Amino acid sequence: MIKITFLGTSDAIPSAERNHTSILLEYKNENILIDCGEGTQRQFRKAKLNPNKITKILITHWHGDHVLGLPGLLQTIAFSGYKKALDIYGPRGTREYMKLLLKTFAFVGRYKINVEEVEGKFFENEDFYLEAEKMTHGIPCNAYSFVKKGKLRIDKEKLKKTKLRGPILKKLKEGKDVTYNGKKYLAKNLTYSEDSRKVSFIFDTSFNKNIIPFTKNSDLLVCDSTFGVDLEEQAEKYGHLSVKQTAQIAKQSKAKRLILTHVSQRYSKNPKSILDAAKKIFKNSHLAKDFDEMEVK
Repeated sequence: MIKITFLGTSDAIPSAERNHTSILLEYKNENILIDCGEGTQRQFRKAKLNPNKITKILITHWHGDHVLGLPGLLQTIAFSGYKKALDIYGPRGTREYMKLLLKTFAFVGRYKINVEEVEGKFFENEDFYLEAEKMTHGIPCNAYSFVKKGKLRIDKEKLKKTKLRGPILKKLKEGKDVTYNGKKYLAKNLTYSEDSRKVSFIFDTSFNKNIIPFTKNSDLLVCDSTFGVDLEEQAEKYGHLSVKQTAQIAKQSKAKRLILTHVSQRYSKNPKSILDAAKKIFKNSHLAKDFDEMEVK
């Protein structure tokens, strides 16, 4: 199961209800933080989450509302005895920005920080992979996808009816037929396919040709929805998406669920207007609030 916690859902200016952008993705032993806006470490405390469990940080771009929480978070986990090597990924320029950040503050820390500038598939293990795609926002900017790999699983109930045990099960997991005590067992009769799962994050960007191919068939699409349908020209001017464009992206990319975030404070009194506009185009749309939790099974 993939769990998503929304720690911040505002646009460039936070409100009383919405903190700067930050999202935590949890999967098995991985705790991946996407962006780290100002106040993120306090949001961790409010959500009763442990920042010391963070394994990776993905930076979409280096505007303040997406990264000003980094210095405090990095210092806090150092004070809390962080023992792992922390991997920080971002667009072009990330290495230099991280050097400047660590020079600017009197940072006290004894753990290793690995910094990489990424594009395309940049991390992979047997369970999942991460990929990045360039966006358009005036400065180098990435979108990210987390893809849990599909696997062949052994049907435990059917397995109970056999005497198969031990190393021979590895062959079944590979889709290979096996013979045991003179009897042949077909892999197709004892296994089932578990589909892949995809979660995509599209934050600050204007509409561009990369978005729809990159988000294709997302089970969960988390997307910039800064402007209403009446402000599409402003959305383009400032390098953002209107809610209409966001919903069209979800529809054209065949996403299963759309989550609207990075919402302008101008809609604080009537956030439903943003959600209603999206639902007219893409029915399975939801408006994220700070501390919302969602699962992808």
